[in-house]
Order: sequence, then C-alpha cells, then structure tokens
Amino acid sequence: MKQKIFIKLFLSTFQLSACTFGGGFVIIPLMRKKFVDELHWIEEQEMMDLTAIAQSAPGAIAVNASILVGFHVAGVLGALITVLGTVLPPLIIISVISFFYTAFRDNVIVNMAMTGMLAGVAAVICDVVVTMGRSIFQKKRILPIGVLVASFIAARFMKFNIILIILICAIIGAADTLYPGRKGRQEL
Repeated sequence: MKQKIFIKLFLSTFQLSACTFGGGFVIIPLMRKKFVDELHWIEEQEMMDLTAIAQSAPGAIAVNASILVGFHVAGVLGALITVLGTVLPPLIIISVISFFYTAFRDNVIVNMAMTGMLAGVAAVICDVVVTMGRSIFQKKRILPIGVLVASFIAARFMKFNIILIILICAIIGAADTLYPGRKGRQEL
C-alpha cells in the first residue's frame, strides 16, 4: 500500500514537472489540483499553508513545495521521492537542450514558441493569484487584506525595501497568530 503511494507521488510530481513551463508559481496550482482536488491527500487550507512555506523558504518554489507535499503525504521518504520527481524532468530537458543549444538559440520558431509560452505563464500566474487570494477575501478578515494592500502600495509606489516589508508583515502575522484573545484562531 505504501509502495503505491510512493509510486503515485513520484509519477505525479514527475509529470507535473515535465509538463510545466514557467517555474514554481505555475506548478503550484497544478499541484493543488492534483493533490487536493483529484487525490484528496491534502486539504485546501493545508495546501495554502504549504505554498506559503515553500515561497518563504530559500530555493526553488517548485522543489520546496514538492518537499512539503511529499513529507506531508508520506514522511521523509515521500519528500525525497517528490524531490526526485520534480528535479529529474528539468535536469533531463536541460541536458538535452545543452547539446543542441546553438541550433535552438538562433531558431526563429523556437524564439516564437518561447514568446508564446511567456503569455501562457503570465495567465497561469494570474490564475494562482486569483484562486489562492479568493480564500482570503471569502473569510472577510480585514487584517490580511489590509496588509496585502499596504504591502503592495509600499513596494510599488513608495519604493520601500522589500526585506523591510517582509519583516513587518512577518511581525504582524506572528502577532495576529499569537494574540491570545482573538476569536476563531482556526480560521487562519
């Protein structure tokens, strides 16, 4: 039984990684669809939490997310299997492309295909923002929405240092989580 889970974890992450173009923000909604909607191994809120951790940890988001999903589903061995499934496709693809780099570099059709893929990546990233942001707005909590808007304004228009914004948001989030008198602590 456990072996079937390991095989399914590897094949799922291998397939997602092999068929995804555009990085971690593109693979996250596909992982959510696979592990939350199809396999029902992870709850929606857990996937959002794992995604937040994957984004805040150093390294590639896709690899971080696969580690967390694999660990959540099947422990340390599950994390190792999902990392292998996530890393192998790009490694194989990049190795093949490196042999033919000069032919790809100047090929007009390849350049056009890459330009078209950028539009698709942008659409998928927008979908991630809308899908994952929807759950925050549905809870009608003022603090996360206020922090989101204030962070955007501070970064985009006021040119605040991103590290400072992240630290302030972390402090606000920690205070909001640890405040003992808050009602509905499970709603985070």
